[in-house]
Amino acid sequence: MPLGDVISKCAQSLYALKLLRNHGLCDDSLRHVYKVVILSKLLYAFPAWWGFTSAADKQRLEASLRRSVRSGLYSVDDPSFSQLVGDMDDNLFAKIQHSPHHVLYKLLPEKTDRTYNLRPPSHFFSLTVKTDSRNYINRMLFKNIY
Repeated sequence: MPLGDVISKCAQSLYALKLLRNHGLCDDSLRHVYKVVILSKLLYAFPAWWGFTSAADKQRLEASLRRSVRSGLYSVDDPSFSQLVGDMDDNLFAKIQHSPHHVLYKLLPEKTDRTYNLRPPSHFFSLTVKTDSRNYINRMLFKNIY
């Protein structure tokens, strides 16, 4: 399903939550339903598609969060969509690199032995020529290397 369709479905769900608020559902329950239903739908399988999103798509996702903030379903203090994706990317990559039994572990390059110790590296994998920044593994290997 294209991203635009997902965002429009989430907008419909947001309207349904507004109707539930008008019928007397409490705000805490509405926030919980928002995070479980709408936010999880937007974040579903993001490592696969995040690299392929355009700047316009990312703005539409952020706009979707802003609409939910205006509706009172998402707090201003909660992380933005790009921060959510970044945190979840980091957590997934940490799980992949520390678990040799993970299904994506075999896609990682071989580990290198660094003799210098200038600053702590984010990982110990060898960096090859950056081929495609849309690929999740390449994106994570080259993240924060500067």
